[in-house]
Amino acid sequence: MHRVLWICFLVPTLLLLDALVPSGRGQQPPVIAIEGGTLIDGNGGAPVRDALIILRDNRIETVSRKGQAAVPAGAQVLQGDGKFIVPGLMDAHVHYSEWLPEMFLHFGVTSVFEIGGGEQWGLAQREGIARGKIPGPRLFLAVGSLAGARIAALQGRTGIEGPLASRQVANSIEDGLQIIRRFIGAGADMIKIHRGPTLEMYQAVIEEAHRAGLPVVAQPLGPTVYGREAVLAGADIIEHAAGIGYSIAKDPSRWKGWGSIEEHSIDPSTFADMDDAKAEEMIRLLVDRKVFLEADIIAQGRGMKAIRAMYEAQDMRLLNDPGLVYLPVRLRRKWIENYWEFENADAAVVALREKGTENLMRFIGQFAKAGGKVMAGTDTSAGGAWAVTGIGLHHELDLLVQAGLTPMQAIQAATRNVAEGYRILDRQGTIEKGKLADLVIVNADPLQDINNLQKIEWVIRDGRVIDRTFHPWFRNPLPESAIEGATWVAAVRKEMETMRTPSFGYPPVAIESISPTKVTEGGPTLVLRIRGVGFTKRTLVTFDGRPVPAELVSDTEMEATIEARRVAQAGTFSIQLQNLEPLQRSQWGNSSNKAYLLVDFRY
Repeated sequence: MHRVLWICFLVPTLLLLDALVPSGRGQQPPVIAIEGGTLIDGNGGAPVRDALIILRDNRIETVSRKGQAAVPAGAQVLQGDGKFIVPGLMDAHVHYSEWLPEMFLHFGVTSVFEIGGGEQWGLAQREGIARGKIPGPRLFLAVGSLAGARIAALQGRTGIEGPLASRQVANSIEDGLQIIRRFIGAGADMIKIHRGPTLEMYQAVIEEAHRAGLPVVAQPLGPTVYGREAVLAGADIIEHAAGIGYSIAKDPSRWKGWGSIEEHSIDPSTFADMDDAKAEEMIRLLVDRKVFLEADIIAQGRGMKAIRAMYEAQDMRLLNDPGLVYLPVRLRRKWIENYWEFENADAAVVALREKGTENLMRFIGQFAKAGGKVMAGTDTSAGGAWAVTGIGLHHELDLLVQAGLTPMQAIQAATRNVAEGYRILDRQGTIEKGKLADLVIVNADPLQDINNLQKIEWVIRDGRVIDRTFHPWFRNPLPESAIEGATWVAAVRKEMETMRTPSFGYPPVAIESISPTKVTEGGPTLVLRIRGVGFTKRTLVTFDGRPVPAELVSDTEMEATIEARRVAQAGTFSIQLQNLEPLQRSQWGNSSNKAYLLVDFRY
């Protein structure tokens, strides 16, 4: 009986450990041979039949044809006859989350580009993935993004929330340069400029980024810099094709204030007013300046009739997979609600978006026909969640073909073009000798039907065949770390300002920041500084759900002592405060929001 219980415990435990390690690392031979099959290498040339590709460790060693080279002794041989081989797919626009790794890899997405930020958690994820500690696609980060003061004020953002926080506000060119230098120093893979900066700041920041060898991704939605101005300032990539619709509008005055709210970033309505002559001129400018367009059609056109008819059922089937039970309910709901978003909207609003999506696709098709380079992205995330992770990229490729790209151009939009735009084409993006061994092998010809890219037989990332199974027990070894409930915290602070002092009972308590936010496993005992509101001498501090010694510094600051044994292993650990009853404002409860300390791996 005891033996049966032990086996019942051991088997799922071993499966869990296997799920948390990049599949096959240390278990498969260091050499893989893909023998046979048709190679579509990503460069746009004619496909090569009867290919032979040798992968050694994490690199492509040779690319030839059957009979032209020998298969190394002891190699793992993948029989590719009747199959088609393409580079690992890339999603050019994501907002990465702890829940998404398996979904990306399942659909052949081996590299993703977090252009909204990433901050310290993203840096830890990137390193953990690269070092084989965390499963997932290759992760490239902007670290943070730069916003202008005027737009930030309109959106209630008035300052910097941390040295590497996303959407940082610059009030001057020198501020902007200092922010960008912090991102560069932290290891940014690209620089992101959000809405708001002036043209002069755009120019200075882009020049600084280019000096560091980094590409610049722009979301130019005013109030003075839109698509045309960002291109002239030297931006390399325009995300969402943002600001382009404004720049080619027949009547720009109709769109005064466009970009002043967050929703405008994924609203194609300005394209409904497209002037064909202006569009042709803009396309020439984009092509001449070698600017890449990343449109997120699947996100911008969400809920539109044609898109809903084509993709809703596929997404529903995927999200009902029992292996994805670990996905938060709120995330599943948000993904499906995308299709219903405009059901009860004003008919004129829906018609404008329908026309805008149609013209956006027409513009992208004309751009590609003129020699412009399109990058495929989805804006997927576990927050805004505008497209379902993984499968959303396949939907985007289908939409690009409907827009006028050939299937070959669509494949390049998710491989070579992304690598070229982000300046990593020397390492990946095509199947060539010496490049990183990221490949996808499918069972039908994607040049006949781009949707055949979903008929995946094998995904190879970093030279290993990965496990494409969804594991219901999957857990990211480093869950996300952030301060929860920013809106709630602001409301508590406002409530505190109305309370009389002294007053009977204890106040509501809220955490605004902790310092440090990240340490390394195995470090010494830690003194954690907590800032917020409502602190008292009797405020209880818990770390990972257990009380820890704490000392009151002031009613807005506390210091908690975290013993070394509590941070001996990597993970993400919660910090929460509690005030005793009776409470001055019972409606707020006696517990604070949660903050999280990231304990990174020691390498």
